[in-house]
Amino acid sequence: MSAEEPLLRVVRGVPTAEELAALVGVIAVRSRPAAAPAPVATSAWARSARPGGATNAAGPGSWRASGLPR
Repeated sequence: MSAEEPLLRVVRGVPTAEELAALVGVIAVRSRPAAAPAPVATSAWARSARPGGATNAAGPGSWRASGLPR
């Protein structure tokens, strides 16, 4: 595109200034990249009671410790 070439061109009809402004506004909004969706907060009900890194070590009494609350 050259600097003299218009970005938009009316092919048919005679739009009003308000109609052209609305068209330019819609095109400007649609050409912007979409915003990233906000992260969804996990409710306390859905979260696990144990932290992610909690693992049971093998050894004496580990079978008993695996069922106990932390």
